[in-house]
Amino acid sequence: MKKVIIVDDEQSGRTLIKGYLKAYPQMILMGEANNGVDAIKIINEFKPDLVFLDIQMPGLTGFEVIGNLEEIPEIIFSTAYDKYAMQAFEVHAVDYLLKPYTKDRFAKAIEKFQSNEHNGILPLASEIIMEKEKYPDRILVQSGRKLVTIATEEIQRVEADGDYSRMVTEKHQFLSNYGISKLEDKLDPSTFIRVHRSSIINIKKVSSLERYSSSYDVKMNNGDVVRVSRGYMDNIKKLIY
Repeated sequence: MKKVIIVDDEQSGRTLIKGYLKAYPQMILMGEANNGVDAIKIINEFKPDLVFLDIQMPGLTGFEVIGNLEEIPEIIFSTAYDKYAMQAFEVHAVDYLLKPYTKDRFAKAIEKFQSNEHNGILPLASEIIMEKEKYPDRILVQSGRKLVTIATEEIQRVEADGDYSRMVTEKHQFLSNYGISKLEDKLDPSTFIRVHRSSIINIKKVSSLERYSSSYDVKMNNGDVVRVSRGYMDNIKKLIY
């Protein structure tokens, strides 16, 4: 069974999708919304597998809805405007249904969803969230096959992982498609400081410091130990009174 949400400001658009969905008993309609604000609430509540999402709506656009979700479901855009198609596929949408569309065209979109060929970090979705404010309070990350947002205040430390970064909380680890230098720019410097070429720490999550002859080890609240490299010693010294 797959949970489905329909978001469209026009009743006719929602009715069309509901009618086409009757051919797919495995698709369970959990609810619908006619504006962006309500869409965020219902998607965050039900955590659907698939959302049929309009783009131009009262309050918030479909892309702005994506930027406020706790988890990013599979998205099939359903819209009367073709100008957003490129942006939609940058978000790795399953499909882009241009109104008016036929039952056969709808079936092709469902087939793409069921083929499950569209997994992975959504680059534009990440950008939408990261660029909402200079130091965002939530960041989009990957957890298994799901995309979730986590509060930056929960992050204990960040470590480089090739071209990506791994965010470590008290109990979990999450993958970000941003490199560590990009994250350094987006995380609030009053809370997050670079202590190594491969490490950033949340100073509010530091348990203790252990000093050596030429360096420090930082022990985090979750028990992790992070070595401070010589080139970043000044960042740590600023915290010592």
